[in-house]
Amino acid sequence: MRARVYVTLRNGVLDPQGEAVRHALGTLGFAGVQGVRQGKLIDLTLSATDPKAAEAEVAQMCEKLLANTVIEDYRIEVLAE
Repeated sequence: MRARVYVTLRNGVLDPQGEAVRHALGTLGFAGVQGVRQGKLIDLTLSATDPKAAEAEVAQMCEKLLANTVIEDYRIEVLAE
């Protein structure tokens, strides 16, 4: 079983990397880009066979390591192989 985790900064948290990308896009001629928010994509391969158990386990991983829950949100997708 596989799981995909999307980690993004919470709304209202300054995103200096996103701002740097937005600025660089502007200098490359993409002036229509008004904002960029950058995040992380994490793909996990799990031995779990139950999707609900897999999601619960990945949520624990996010809370303990994969996301800084003070400033980041996360979203989990459990994928069938």
